[in-house]
Amino acid sequence: MTTPPIVDPQRWRDAVEELRTEEKALTRQLDVLAAKRRRLPMVELAVDYRFTGPGGEASLAELFAGRPQLIVYHFMLPPDAHHICEGCAMFLDQLPHLAHLHARDTSLAVVSRAPFDQLEAVRARMGWTVPWYSSYGSGFNDDMGVTTDTGESFALSVFLREGDRIYRTYVTEARGVETLGTPWALLDLTPYGRQEAWQDTPEGRPQSAPYAWWRLHDDYTATDGHDRSVDTHSDQATLFGDAEAAR
Repeated sequence: MTTPPIVDPQRWRDAVEELRTEEKALTRQLDVLAAKRRRLPMVELAVDYRFTGPGGEASLAELFAGRPQLIVYHFMLPPDAHHICEGCAMFLDQLPHLAHLHARDTSLAVVSRAPFDQLEAVRARMGWTVPWYSSYGSGFNDDMGVTTDTGESFALSVFLREGDRIYRTYVTEARGVETLGTPWALLDLTPYGRQEAWQDTPEGRPQSAPYAWWRLHDDYTATDGHDRSVDTHSDQATLFGDAEAAR
């Protein structure tokens, strides 16, 4: 097995800083892509999809849990499957505490085509707490493009709800999901984004001061209703400094 070359500390620091320049450029390019994503058009879903979840039957609107944005991971698990997709399982293993997404008015749920009892057995084995719904008997998977004549696939979709109307705003698949797992990466997929003032966001969408909404996951209010216009956690600003420079 080969290993990296050994150099003195100064040459190591110089090499790291040289690479950091490229990393920062990539970070800013990802910000540009996220801004373009927030400006994508959306398509309305007119079908009343039905699911089965921990509380029994649920509509797609109920998966939003009262929030305007919903992220759905399409877990590849067909009925009577004897194999659990390792990649899908790894994705669920790396999900953040959902309180951080809830604080940005975003819900997250997992949907599979297998019957609910089958999902519950897998969830109990793996120790997952994320809401997992069965679309068994509905056309949801087919309409989302994750069940086709060639079989099952995985993907991640983003939905927006305005009153009784629901829209699909984004979808990614394959390697598009492998870097997701932090609250920030997931929020960057949504129409509202992180809702921080430094982001390039269309006019009229919610924004607040950088870091002002950050909390320990057990420190959000029961309704996620803390005052997002006031930065009560100034230590974050001290740690990261100017939001633009930190990018």
